[in-house]
Amino acid sequence: MLLVYTHKISPRLKYVFKHICTRVLGIKVGFTTKIEEFIAHDNMKMSYTKQQLGNEFFVKSHDILFEQGLSEIEINIQNWDETKCFFFNGDKSAIPFDIFSAAFYLLSRYEEYLPHVKDEYGRFIAIESLAYKEGFLEQPVVDIWAYKFKEALQKQFSKFKFPTKKYSIKPIIDVPSAYNYKLKSIIRTLGGSIRDLTRFKFKNLYIRFVVILGFQHDPFDTFKYIINKQKQTKFKFLFFFLVGDYSTYDKGINPNKKKFASLIKRVADYSRVGVKISFFGIDKISILKKEKSRMEDILNTTLKASRQSFSKLNLPEAYRNLVELEIQEDYTMGYVDHVGFRAGSCTPFLFYDLGYEVQTPLMINSYHTMDYALLKNRSLLDKKKVLNEIINQVKQVNGEFIPVFHNYTFNDLGNWKGFKELFNIILESVDEA
Repeated sequence: MLLVYTHKISPRLKYVFKHICTRVLGIKVGFTTKIEEFIAHDNMKMSYTKQQLGNEFFVKSHDILFEQGLSEIEINIQNWDETKCFFFNGDKSAIPFDIFSAAFYLLSRYEEYLPHVKDEYGRFIAIESLAYKEGFLEQPVVDIWAYKFKEALQKQFSKFKFPTKKYSIKPIIDVPSAYNYKLKSIIRTLGGSIRDLTRFKFKNLYIRFVVILGFQHDPFDTFKYIINKQKQTKFKFLFFFLVGDYSTYDKGINPNKKKFASLIKRVADYSRVGVKISFFGIDKISILKKEKSRMEDILNTTLKASRQSFSKLNLPEAYRNLVELEIQEDYTMGYVDHVGFRAGSCTPFLFYDLGYEVQTPLMINSYHTMDYALLKNRSLLDKKKVLNEIINQVKQVNGEFIPVFHNYTFNDLGNWKGFKELFNIILESVDEA
């Protein structure tokens, strides 16, 4: 166990040390404010405070972990070997930056509580982030810092054996609508047909009716292919089905349709299934509660995971609602149009509520690329290059790579040509690890 001496054991301090030490590096960590207890500890130990006690392993602390609420924080980004960091702490420290304070700033999403420009859907966008502005969005900096910390510890405590961790993947299959034409109401089918006619999309109109009549496969129905892929890997895929009501933003299948419910159950036989929260369910707990209940009735089990429509997050309210409804995991944290690490880490972390100053039980699984972000690269070769680069970043720190693909991504039509191949690269990346 690593024992940390500090002048004050705050909730923030415990939260971030447990993420870096336990979740990333796999070692237990304890805390003390008593010098006698610190001196008596005969295992790995360090001090984290303003002044070094003697010649012990020492990291000079920044104030952020001992504060409450939000404050104006001056951030000066500096280079640190192959990466970047902030909160420089001078020459006396065992490492040149207070990585714990820097990691807390990123993991708590401190900057998302501050005034910022939102997009048309009310989302925090990548170009507003510190990571994007300073050029480290495509690095899991929190994990990189953790391994630098480990390296420094090993020099001083050479007899301590650190556990090893392996690279892993957790593919997300987002299902806003299971079918493009099937299981739609007569009104929706007529509306879609009229829209095709007025826009002279006669091919779409033809496909619509041959699919409805059963002569052709629905282009969104790729579930057989995905399940076959699931059978080829030990890593469970996680499907998120939309079961919310039809609205301006969400145009899924009516959850009361028996064939739709049967599809969800069939997928759940092979993979994990969570709920895709509708756009209006993100902010209204009454709608969220209804959608959670619907999915639990279909699955006949307690719902554990969620993902929010359009990857929209309103912090802290959206996560507080999930905590209140006892949802254990969320997969919304990420950027739709940029590859990278929104919270700076490729290790799942608990949501820290800055408003209440408390660590919650909600595990945040930040995703690192979405199929739409890869669309920005025109050629398949460029898409492969970007994907391999982000995978290699995760591999270097033995993290967990979380990509988001949609069910229609696998139809190999139009813009989605070649995406089956990209998905295979992700699945095969584990064998190469």
